[in-house]
Amino acid sequence: MSQSIAVFGSAFNPPSLGHLSVLKRLSRFDRVLLLPSYAHAWGKVMLDYDARCELVSAFIEDSGQANLELCRIEETMAVGDEAITTYAVLTELQKQIPDAELTFVIGPDNLASFHKFYKADAITASWQVLACPETLKIRSTLIRDKLAGSCSVSQLTTPKVATMLMEDPRFKFG
Repeated sequence: MSQSIAVFGSAFNPPSLGHLSVLKRLSRFDRVLLLPSYAHAWGKVMLDYDARCELVSAFIEDSGQANLELCRIEETMAVGDEAITTYAVLTELQKQIPDAELTFVIGPDNLASFHKFYKADAITASWQVLACPETLKIRSTLIRDKLAGSCSVSQLTTPKVATMLMEDPRFKFG
């Protein structure tokens, strides 16, 4: 029996309640893989990969959703600081879990530019693509801006993530 797996990639720099508002709508999937970007395709400066994975793990714990899991596949595929394409990730996941029905989840901002994704046509030919807008418009940029101003972010992300961002120097931006 095949399992339905949603693949949700993001910088998670850091994870926000906007991310969570999308994830709550993916409860029909057996598994939802959260894939932090190992290297950003457009060179965006991000927290260290391990730090972002730690934030995503805390985020998952706070979410209360049993089908969410951290997936570090990009780390195993990485060659230097080169960005890893969605096509490559989905191809590798399908090899590792051949009986899975994979669905690539994107936000509406990426849907508008999906045609620019590497092998976009091959992605839609092989896998489902689900555009799922957030119901809370809380972006990671807002969290980073609040942190830069020494403001609380407790209303913008989950409790454990907010505590980590505000209290642990390993999670400082800039």
